Amino acid sequence: MEHRATSLRLPASAQDVLLALFVTVMQVQGTLAKIAAEGASRPLSDLGHLGYVLLVVSGVAVAVRRRWPVPVFVTAALASLVYYTLDFPDGPGWLGLFVALYTLAAYGDGRRSLVTAGVGTTVLAIGWLVAAADIEPRAAIGWVFFRIGASVMSVALGESVRSRRVIAADAQERAELAERTREEETRARVDAERLRIAREVHDTVAHAIAIINVQSGVTAHVLDKKPEVAREALRAIEQTSSRALQEMRAILGVLRDDDNERLPYPGLGQIEELTAKAREAGLDIELEETSPAAPLPNAVGSVAYRILQESITNVIRHVGPTRVRVAMNPGIETLEIRVTDEGRRAAPGDVPADPHLPAKLGRGILGMRERCQLLGGELDARPLPGGGFEVKARLPLAPSGSRL
Repeated sequence: MEHRATSLRLPASAQDVLLALFVTVMQVQGTLAKIAAEGASRPLSDLGHLGYVLLVVSGVAVAVRRRWPVPVFVTAALASLVYYTLDFPDGPGWLGLFVALYTLAAYGDGRRSLVTAGVGTTVLAIGWLVAAADIEPRAAIGWVFFRIGASVMSVALGESVRSRRVIAADAQERAELAERTREEETRARVDAERLRIAREVHDTVAHAIAIINVQSGVTAHVLDKKPEVAREALRAIEQTSSRALQEMRAILGVLRDDDNERLPYPGLGQIEELTAKAREAGLDIELEETSPAAPLPNAVGSVAYRILQESITNVIRHVGPTRVRVAMNPGIETLEIRVTDEGRRAAPGDVPADPHLPAKLGRGILGMRERCQLLGGELDARPLPGGGFEVKARLPLAPSGSRL
């Protein structure tokens, strides 16, 4: 039903044409009816039917009122002044003028349209009063004040409609802006959560794969000669893969919004386990840890663990068995972390690498830097002049954010 009603609605131009025809007929026919009932000092046919022309012009002009509101008002106002100055009979010849005043205020630009309507109404009032100076009977001058009052009311009604339209448009714009803002905020939160999950998955998988790769190589090498060593390596692979699967379930559990069997994020309490697995992978790790004066925030501990995990994983993947020094110094305001390795141990016939060549930063280092920045910290990763690589991080103990 609503669709049919909308489809049957006439266009605005057609509505204005019908309104112009109605106003024209009412002005002419109403004036003729009043002349027949009361008589007139000057019939509409005088001066070459000028009375008819003025009534028709002011009525027909309404057909283009929305396209040219100011010219339509000027036309109707001039027609009215000429009509009443020449003492043509009073009647509903002001309908077109009232419609023009309403349109000027309703479809204008606010202040300028109101000024135009106010000046025009003032000029009309003066002209009407001057033309009615010797009107008889004197009671008929009440129609002049009626025209003045109706003109003011037409302007007020048009301004009211325009104000409501402006308020509705502003409300619609604010609603659309609020909707766009909500969508952008939602998209930003989704992107941040996706980035966090990607970092967690990368750290967990990369570390586990690196350990498994080393242990599987050991197993393949000693399987026949030292089955006990191979068995230990397989057990390490099993434990590493099991731990990685548990962490993956905890990370992906966020996507299912399921709190069942979700593990807490790893922290500094698991460093011993991390370094033990690294030693099993062939690293000679020296851990220098200073006990903090107060427990570290969970966000800082989680980021610190991930930095250590990624740094050790990079050594396992890109360097192999070497000496690694891990130092953690919690201060009053910051936690400083430093992971340094001595580089690949040269084998007979190897060509030493140039320590001054720029290292290509992978996703792991970028992920560590992003974690530090989220807490308001900083991270530096660079090769050392004498060989090896150093990762140095500085984390504030009162982080500015905690979206890890």
